[in-house]
Amino acid sequence: MKYHHLGIPTRETLKDEKHLPHLKVYVSGFGRNPYGVEWMRFEDDADYPELVKTVPHVCFEVDDLQQAIEGKHVIIEPNSPSPGVWVAFIEDNGAPIEFLQVDRTIAEAGI
Repeated sequence: MKYHHLGIPTRETLKDEKHLPHLKVYVSGFGRNPYGVEWMRFEDDADYPELVKTVPHVCFEVDDLQQAIEGKHVIIEPNSPSPGVWVAFIEDNGAPIEFLQVDRTIAEAGI
């Protein structure tokens, strides 16, 4: 497991944000921020747990997503936001934690 990014929810519109309509979220900063910080602005009707929409999360890249979430309190089931990428969220003592598994032969550069 290794650090991947820090996700910070925001209500501010940022100049370099990218809209991901299928996820109902705007993202900004990842890939350009030297510390791996990503800002996330959710659409009003985005169907995510309130914890994820309001509390910053840390994301770890893992080799085996299923193993990483086994026995944990899963709040977002494993899903694929883009080709070659699988993510899931758990809750640990009130904190959202994201796990990310990447197949680099398929995923876009910069993930």
